[in-house]
Amino acid sequence: MRFPYRTLMVQGTTSDAGKSTIVAALCRLLKRRGVQVAPFKPQNMALNSAVTIDGGEIGRAQALQAIAAGVPAHTDMNPVLLKPSSDIGAQVIIHGKVRGDMNARDYHQYKTVAMAAVLESHERLLAQYETVIVEGAGSPAEINLRDRDIANMGFAEAVDCPVILCADIDRGGVFAHIVGTLSCLSESERNRIIGFVINRFRGDIKLLEPGLDWLEAQTGKPVLAVLPYLHGLFLDAEDAVQAVQAERGAFRIVVPSLPRMSNHTDFDALRAHPEVDLRFVRKGEAIPPADLIVLPGSKNTRADLAALKEGGWPQAIARHLRYGGKVIGICGGFQMLGRHVADPHGVEGLAGADEGLGLLEMETVLTQEKRLAQVSGACTFAPAVVSGYEIHMGVSSGAALAQPAFTIAGRSEGALSADGQVMGTYLHGLFDHPEAGQALLRWAGLATQREVDTATLREASLERLADACQPLLGALLDQKTVT
Repeated sequence: MRFPYRTLMVQGTTSDAGKSTIVAALCRLLKRRGVQVAPFKPQNMALNSAVTIDGGEIGRAQALQAIAAGVPAHTDMNPVLLKPSSDIGAQVIIHGKVRGDMNARDYHQYKTVAMAAVLESHERLLAQYETVIVEGAGSPAEINLRDRDIANMGFAEAVDCPVILCADIDRGGVFAHIVGTLSCLSESERNRIIGFVINRFRGDIKLLEPGLDWLEAQTGKPVLAVLPYLHGLFLDAEDAVQAVQAERGAFRIVVPSLPRMSNHTDFDALRAHPEVDLRFVRKGEAIPPADLIVLPGSKNTRADLAALKEGGWPQAIARHLRYGGKVIGICGGFQMLGRHVADPHGVEGLAGADEGLGLLEMETVLTQEKRLAQVSGACTFAPAVVSGYEIHMGVSSGAALAQPAFTIAGRSEGALSADGQVMGTYLHGLFDHPEAGQALLRWAGLATQREVDTATLREASLERLADACQPLLGALLDQKTVT
């Protein structure tokens, strides 16, 4: 089957309307039919990222969509990635490589350069694949961001592609969202919207039909599909931490929800483990007793270290260790475990240095070069394979590294304290490999025989998602045939 659209874009009336999952579903549906398809997001703002086959960095959602399409993740699939380092600034990544930190005003001026990178990547994907399914960002109705837009209608107009507009009915106000969005668009932008998708519906469709009829009469555009609310999907989140935490088993793991926490997808395997009670502790919440405390990655290590201290975590961790608990630090969390964290070049903010938690004999200096690598190796504390990826700007040194947590391609990686209670590593995704996940939980004190295979869970969820979105693909094919 040939899909009739060379480029098709999915935009949303709001953030988290379901754009990422709809793109993933369409990629999987087209893959099933033998179409060579690639995902694409011109500009993404997210702290969850992935390392690509060409050694760059893209948003985690595009890596998931590449899995759905059955193709290797490549930097062309997300040519512009913004990783917020403060409320007004972000690290700007173009074609997988850091270009620098910019505030919102400077980046707005930079958008003409960014758009050139976006169009270049789109052209390369079109040359390699039959179809490109594009994900917008936020909403096209954000008037203050319309000038030099590269993420939504600005891109769609530049490449002259059709657009699907999706809205989340579970939020409420779905008809107002759609009609209001249309009213904020120019005539040419409204004309390129070929139809609507109403997402996350639960209930009796008969009760919704009068609203659908009204919407089609009001706008002159069809509702292409009403998609169900799917519970229990195991899919990589683009950015936000899920509000509902797993409270399944007796083994409690707590994670501080730091202001600039990055790659919280590291905890997805733990979230899915039936014997684990995983909890993110937000600012102002009491720190509960735990078997394992995990310090997550961070886009701004020193600022998050300050937040950790402000929240009373050093005292809680010290008490936790006195009672025999275990601690793991991942990436930025690993850096916090040492004696000092220095940022002489102002890589993540103001230049300076801070005292760390002092749990490992090491120091970290943040550098201007970012290490990006997909890696695999073995655990030093158990006969288990580990795999993951590194995304960090910093070099750690000190006596603690003489006792590594892992060996990667013949080199030592991370650190394990002499008393065996504290572990640090630069590896993201370390719980994802079933062997490593089980070994790490056993090290932490859970005598488990269970393994969680995240790849299998993800694949099953993509298939389930695609099945639910089959009516959308059918509507797109039927509409193209009619028009």
